[in-house]
Formats: sequence, structure tokens, C-alpha cells
Amino acid sequence: MIQTYLYAQSGHNFGLEAIRRCAAIYHQLEKVDPILATSDYRAASFAKDELGIKKGVGVDIITALPHLMTRRDILIYDSQEPSDLTKKHMKDFCTILLEVGVDIPKDIIDNEFFEESKVTREKCFFFADDDYEDEMMNILCIDSKKHDMDILLGHYFFMGHDKKLVPFFKEVIEDEEYAKTIKETKYLLTSSVYAALQSLASGNSPVFFERKIKGFKGDIDLLEKYNIPAVQGKDLNELVDNFEKIITDYPKTSKIKKVDISDHIKNIIDTTAKYEKILGNTLHKDV
Repeated sequence: MIQTYLYAQSGHNFGLEAIRRCAAIYHQLEKVDPILATSDYRAASFAKDELGIKKGVGVDIITALPHLMTRRDILIYDSQEPSDLTKKHMKDFCTILLEVGVDIPKDIIDNEFFEESKVTREKCFFFADDDYEDEMMNILCIDSKKHDMDILLGHYFFMGHDKKLVPFFKEVIEDEEYAKTIKETKYLLTSSVYAALQSLASGNSPVFFERKIKGFKGDIDLLEKYNIPAVQGKDLNELVDNFEKIITDYPKTSKIKKVDISDHIKNIIDTTAKYEKILGNTLHKDV
């Protein structure tokens, strides 16, 4: 039997953008019963607990996938790990190989973010899911005043940050409330391009900012595509001040639409059926 796999490069050094994208793909592929593999075991557990993934497994690194997969299996991957040579080996190994960002657009958003939601929160700050360098506390929040906005915690934030951030924000929201908060916040300030896209899909008005330590290695073309505004700030006070200026005269953004991957789904189903028929006939002859 040919199995379909999704692979997401996720973890405390990368955040969860890739795994959230792969979850959106997974939900469109549920009829083929895919397996989601991640480069972090905790991310695999998170996907099953929070994103509706039925089958998830951690594999450390993308080159470990052949230990899990069988030749002819199908793979969709969202990762910067593989070299050109590794991609060639993957293509030789898989019946179908699809790369997110090449074969499937990175602005694929889960259907739940297109459902109508009531706005219950005016402003919220979502730094990111990852903060291994502790940029929030060691750079942004130094000498900061308390701001009239909420903060959504990142999944990989250090233990105790929920209490440490209380002096700087109106309300501290647990990361389990991620989807609800994104959907119900009118103005979201975030360094996550994907969170900004999810906010936009929900009919809200995101504002992007670039992190100090990591800089910006994301998808600036997506920010430009939808005209999502960006702000800067040397610390939290300046960042929030600039954010407040943007939202008083928020620009017109482009509407984000659902990404249709039905052609890929059909190809996966047809290819799986074809090989199962071939393998079934072979087994029958052997008997």
C-alpha cells in the first residue's frame, strides 16, 4: 500500500508556521489518511492535540524519512533542509513529491479561518511561537510600560513567561487559544507571516514586524501580495506606538482566497489506486 506523508520543519528554533500550513493541507487530504511527520517530537504531539491531526510522528530531520517511509510512498514537504542532491534522492524515492512554496502555495489557509467569527478583541500582540533567544524579555520588554493590548503566548515560550509578561500587557492569553484569538482579534501585531495571513483570512487587519535577533527570512512576497503593512521598533514601546499609528489609518489589503489543491488530491488518489492494483495483481500471481 502506498502511504501519503506530510513533513513540516518545526520546533523551538523554527516555530510552527510550517506545521500550521501542513495542517491546512492535511485537512484537505484526509480522505487518503495521511501521516504528518515533524522535525520535533513535541510539535508532532502539538499537531495531534491542537490541529486535528490523527497521525503524527517526530523524525528529527527530513533525511530520516526513508526509515519511516517505503519506496513509492508520496511526500509533501515544507522545509528548507534538503539540498538539491537530497531533493533528487527524494524524487527518486517517492512516486509523487510536492514542495510547499513551489507546488503548493504558502498562503494555503485552513478553512476554519474563513468561517465568520465575531470580533471580541481590539488589539493583540503575537510575537511568534518560538523565542529561543528570549528576545521578548531580554530586548523588547526592557523598560517597557504597560500597553493597552493583549498578548498571545508562543507555544515554545519559556516556562514562567505568562507571569513575567503581566506588567506589560492588558491580558496574557495561553497558546491553546491561538486559533480563537487570531480569528477574533481586529488588529494583530505579529512577526509571523502565516499568523498574519490567517488573521487576514478571518477578515481582520494584521500588522507585521521584523524580529531583532532573527531578522526576516520569511515570505516578504506574501506581505506585498496582500499589502499587509509592516512596522519597526527598537523596543516594545516604539513598536506599539508605530503599530497604533498604522491602525488609525489602516491600508486597504487584498482579499485572501482559499487555495484549491484538488488536482493534487486527485493525482494522489489515482496514483495510489494504480499502484495498489499493480501490487495486488503481482501478489495474486505469486500466490
